Amino acid sequence: MRSLFYVVCFFLFLSISSKAQNSADCRTAIPVCADAPIFSEADGGGDIDDFDPDVVRQTGCLEKGSISSANIENNTSWYVFRAGTGGQVGFDIEALPVGGATITTAEWDFAVYGPDVDCGDISSGAVEPIRCNYEVNDTGFTGVGVNPESGQIGAPFLTGSQNTYDEWLEVQPGEIYYILINNFNTNFDGDPEPYSLTFTGSSVEADQNTALDCTLRDEFLGLDIVACEGDPDITLSALNSPAGADIASVTWEVDYENDGVIDGSLVGTGPFGAELVVSSPTSGRYFAEITTISGTPPTVEDEGGILITFYGDPVLDRVEILDTNLTIDPDKNNIEIFVEGDSSYEYAINGGEFQDDPVFTDVPPGLNTVVINDKNGCGITEPIEFLIVAYPKFFTPNNDGFYDTWNIFGIETLANPRVYIFDRYGKLLKQLDENNIGWDGTFNGKEMPSSDYWFRFEYDEDVAGTLVAKIRKTHFTLKR
Repeated sequence: MRSLFYVVCFFLFLSISSKAQNSADCRTAIPVCADAPIFSEADGGGDIDDFDPDVVRQTGCLEKGSISSANIENNTSWYVFRAGTGGQVGFDIEALPVGGATITTAEWDFAVYGPDVDCGDISSGAVEPIRCNYEVNDTGFTGVGVNPESGQIGAPFLTGSQNTYDEWLEVQPGEIYYILINNFNTNFDGDPEPYSLTFTGSSVEADQNTALDCTLRDEFLGLDIVACEGDPDITLSALNSPAGADIASVTWEVDYENDGVIDGSLVGTGPFGAELVVSSPTSGRYFAEITTISGTPPTVEDEGGILITFYGDPVLDRVEILDTNLTIDPDKNNIEIFVEGDSSYEYAINGGEFQDDPVFTDVPPGLNTVVINDKNGCGITEPIEFLIVAYPKFFTPNNDGFYDTWNIFGIETLANPRVYIFDRYGKLLKQLDENNIGWDGTFNGKEMPSSDYWFRFEYDEDVAGTLVAKIRKTHFTLKR
């Protein structure tokens, strides 16, 4: 069973006079867009669970700071953005003075992950930063693109270079990226350190309102959540909605089938009923409707809701034979694997490599095995046996223990099977059914010569509840 991974996103208020929400955990990364500078402060030591301690110093530039004592997570902030348009995107992180001070004491570093990764892969080390800088700063700015203070152009990270900028991101619409902002080890007491985050680049300059998809920020319940049956409860929170302190009460609704039909109302917990606990395996799309104190607007609702999907262990439904030597092509045994469930799966047969395509070609006749793996990490099956009803193209009746008899593989699984074997002149040599071990290559006690032999195979197949007679005629080879 894999660990639950999900992102619960908070609405971010952007203004010069107020500080934004902060999240030190990738799973609750704050959705942002490029329509204004973000002023915030990072407080606390960060959630060290963001990284697996066994791999964190072997991933990207995180282990390469020019000061060996630098903290990878200290006073951290996590942000997430979704590209609205394709093009060049960067950002500036500026260290700000604390209180009424005139100089800054903090130094900031960053790492960018994407496109389209999840926090579970980040923490496990399965993915590395695509942009990163843990270099000692001699400027108040760090980021991606061009340093606005020194004009320094972004370049791939190099320890000791003192270039605090990395190269531009080239994004495509819909791609999602995570940004980790980290306070250098100048502050170990957990006191907050202020900074600003401003997005830059040709895409942003063309249109701040479309460069990053601001609807992600407005989805205050967060990104859709994928979990496994048996994972811990998931707590949804509407406390960080656009209503802010104007919340009077919260009403929750759920569409269990995700078919656009609300199935019922749910009772929340916590202040104003603004939290909802969802337990495994209650999949569905959840909505929060907020009634405000001021009544302006009367309600605030995350219209898209948040879809929570719990996946269980994969279960094989059936193996369907597509083109076998009993139907169309005598030289191919093609199958398709069907699984109960709607997760993402990969398949391997007979100990081979996994593949995403459930269709396999040229599967050997007889008994085979398939292993099904849930790509969301919710389980993998033991090898499951399945039978290909087919016939060997040749046999060698020389009593060496290999291919000494010829028969239809899996004949015992069919309804009313009958096999008639003929020589090239049409003389009947042998009749087989599910009770025979096969033909040993003799007729009336005499060994038949090496040659091609013909057979007619008859059996009944259940088609929509009706037994339909099937007939197959082809040949095989006897070799001595």
